[in-house]
Parts: sequence; C-alpha cells; structure tokens
Amino acid sequence: ESGFSLRVIRRKTWGKKSQRKKVSGQRRSGRVNAMGGVRYSDKKRFVEFIKKGNSETFYEVVKVFYTEIIKEWVEAGNKEEDFREKGPKIVLILDNASIHKKTDVVGKIAENMPNLILEYLPAYSPDLNIIELVWHSAKEFIAHRLFKSVEE
Repeated sequence: ESGFSLRVIRRKTWGKKSQRKKVSGQRRSGRVNAMGGVRYSDKKRFVEFIKKGNSETFYEVVKVFYTEIIKEWVEAGNKEEDFREKGPKIVLILDNASIHKKTDVVGKIAENMPNLILEYLPAYSPDLNIIELVWHSAKEFIAHRLFKSVEE
C-alpha cells in the first residue's frame, strides 16, 4: 500500500547567497491510496486504487487479484472450473502490516482462494519488497507536478 498526496513537493530551489530561500508552490488537498504488487517472473504490475487501507479493503484487492489470475488461466486455454485442482499455486509475499495478518481475513482467503499461499517478509525489511521500488519511482515521478484534482 502507498499513499500519494496532491500537495506539491519542492525539493530544490534557487536563491541568492546569504538570503533566506522561499519555496513556492500552489497547495492542493487530496490523497490517492493504492494497493498493488509485482509478479516476480515477468515484472507485471497489479495496482488497485482504494479509499482506505484496512483489512476489508485488502481482502477485496486480493479477491480482484485472484480473479485476474483465473482470467489469465482461462485465456491460456484452460477451464475455469479446473483452476482449484489444476491451477498454479500463487505465493503472495506480504510485509508485516497488521491488515495483512488479521485472522478473519487470512481465514477467508484460505477458504475462498485455496491456490493462494500467504508468506510474510521479515519485519522491517522494505528493501526485500519489490513493490516498494515501484512506489518510490511513482512518487519521484509525481513529486514536482501540480494536479488539480484527485481524478487527474
């Protein structure tokens, strides 16, 4: 999960020597939140925009992801009804956020999405999480841009 603010982030400015620098920029309010992942084998990205990052939203995003995997399975010439028994096992590697470990959500995922295996990274190891690189690049890309609205 990551959040993107509409507030302009100015990192550099020019100013006269020995005078206080003033960083200008219009201020906007608003925020866009996203949940996503990167498939290790082909670096395909999956991103869903969300209103709030909580365990219910996490479950809904995982459900959409699972549906996309089934769709790929069918497009490869397989039958949807064979997915549970013959489909690939998908290992979803997560950080240790509490929304990923809530027992009722983990139970629902195990019950409704049997091909999905949840694994957790060691605590405090964002450097092992590939999606963190995507969030960093996205934030760098939008850092000096002014957006008029969340939709933009």
